[in-house]
Amino acid sequence: MILYHAKQNGQIKALESKEDCSWIAIKPPISNEELEQFSIAHNIPLDFLTDSLDLDERSRYEREDEANLILFNTPILNQKDTGSEAIYVTVPIGVIINDDYVVTIAPQDNYVLNMFYENRVKNFDPKNKEKFVLQLFEQNVYYYLECLKRLNLKRNIIEEELYDSSKNSELKQLLRIEKSLVYFVNSLSSNELLKLKMKRTDLLKINGDEQLLDLFEDIIIDNGQALEMANVHTNILNGTMDFYSSIISNNLNVFIQRLTLVTIILMVPTLVASFYGMNVPLPFEKSKWSFLFIIVISIIISMFLAWFFRRKRLF
Repeated sequence: MILYHAKQNGQIKALESKEDCSWIAIKPPISNEELEQFSIAHNIPLDFLTDSLDLDERSRYEREDEANLILFNTPILNQKDTGSEAIYVTVPIGVIINDDYVVTIAPQDNYVLNMFYENRVKNFDPKNKEKFVLQLFEQNVYYYLECLKRLNLKRNIIEEELYDSSKNSELKQLLRIEKSLVYFVNSLSSNELLKLKMKRTDLLKINGDEQLLDLFEDIIIDNGQALEMANVHTNILNGTMDFYSSIISNNLNVFIQRLTLVTIILMVPTLVASFYGMNVPLPFEKSKWSFLFIIVISIIISMFLAWFFRRKRLF
């Protein structure tokens, strides 16, 4: 799906053709034939388009002829909502800049581009290509921070539940959060390298614009903060997982120990009864109180063993 946009009367409007447009958005679904036709019609390298649809593509920028490709990763909710998959994954957003307009392309619908489609970004004008790219970076970092807060809140709730129980479902939720954080750390790291390289090479040609340069520096700082938050949450979660693994292992050891002690205590009556079940002469075997004697002796020995283990704090 190829959509043409321009700003009219302070709002982003969808146009029927590319005339007078300043922003072309390519949204899924789209076929390879459509990509090839678009590449030829707009003189854009085909690999710029296909690379932007590759879910495994890393953040980078590339120059070819009159077009520049900027590729960065953004978080989305995982469509595979299963017990073992990550809650969030990251997908690439491709931004292609030429002399006439900006082209955005992504393999899936995402929050960042929807913010611009729905006119929820202040002072957004796609004609200002440099500021458009910086606003994309800015909204992307804000969304990373929001997702990190959600994951951290979910982790705290699960930890509270784990204090009372150690269910497999809750541990699986922690594993899903951990996988999400791994995606975030890798994507934020590559995004940060991309922005630093863009600033060093002045890809957007904004070194003479102090306002845009300050905005770019703020975005880089915010991205670094998001990366640090992701690393901190990852370390905390790893410690939490290790802590609960130790608790579960310790509880299992305690349970096995108590079960062993109970087995030893219950073994005494069985041992006494086994002796008196033998066909050999034994004390009190002719007495009418022999059965009661066996029961009393078994109970006394069992109680003594229980008291002894209790005194040694084995129970």
